[in-house]
Amino acid sequence: MTQAAGARELLLLRHGKSDWREPVADYDRPLKKRGKLGAQRIGAWLQEQALEPDQILASPAERALATAEKCVKAMGHTVAEVETDRQLYMASVEDLLAVLAKTPDSTERLLLVGHNPGLEQLVRVLPAQPPATPEDGKLMPTATLAQLRFQGAWSELAPGTAELQRIVRARALSSEFPFPHGQAVDEWRQRPAYYYRQSAVIPYRYLDGQLEILLIGSSSGRHLSVPKGIVEPGLSDIASACREAEQEAGIRGQVQLPALGQYRQAKWGSWCEVTVYALEVTEQLPEPEWQERQRGRQWLSPVRASQQVRQPELGRFITKLTRLLN
Repeated sequence: MTQAAGARELLLLRHGKSDWREPVADYDRPLKKRGKLGAQRIGAWLQEQALEPDQILASPAERALATAEKCVKAMGHTVAEVETDRQLYMASVEDLLAVLAKTPDSTERLLLVGHNPGLEQLVRVLPAQPPATPEDGKLMPTATLAQLRFQGAWSELAPGTAELQRIVRARALSSEFPFPHGQAVDEWRQRPAYYYRQSAVIPYRYLDGQLEILLIGSSSGRHLSVPKGIVEPGLSDIASACREAEQEAGIRGQVQLPALGQYRQAKWGSWCEVTVYALEVTEQLPEPEWQERQRGRQWLSPVRASQQVRQPELGRFITKLTRLLN
């Protein structure tokens, strides 16, 4: 969208539905699955509408920050673009305006992710013509986006100076996501496009001259697998695989090139393309530093490891790696 000279857009997004089941402080409350999907649907919609922001600000509270990160990744942007400001946590209208006033005038479109009641009150007072209250009485329920436009500098934004363009609720949007991302849409899938590109590592070491393969418990705990995960926007396959190795298996090491190969895995109603690398383990983190230590880890012989993994493709890659190393 081409902005008129001096015209600016403010996108106000209330965080997604949070999870009240966990006994944590309000600041640390996480998103429910529904809240994560709502944030992703808003992000995909912004990308489809060519409304990607120049700057992203979020409350650092867990539910708001997670909403911002899920939203921007669904747009194809990186989480590094998300800035936080403690003043946005449970901010009043006055707090919100003070934060917005600090926005550089080089920013034409700003996405701000925060909380009610402040956001709803801001949406009511900024437009010269206040919006009507919906039938359900909720102007800004969770995972709802308000788009406003105004003229002038951010420091000049004040009650009555903006025009409300629209209010979009995540639950009113499609429950599916366009695929592929940022191109002509071939199909619609259950998750954002980037979910369907993944990478994995087969960790190995030599102990007393014998080759060993490291397997970890799956997220469900029902079978053994290798570190594997979604390649998020802004990460390479290798960087993503190394991050998964550290988080899921508590290991660091040297990725061996080229990749062992690729395979397809059915998930989220379609197919994920998984690139597999060999990782020579150089460091095994102590349990307190291992983020997902509940998975457990087992060093096995190559033959045993190839038999224990559920995906037959991974078993074949373990066999291939064994041949390459011997």
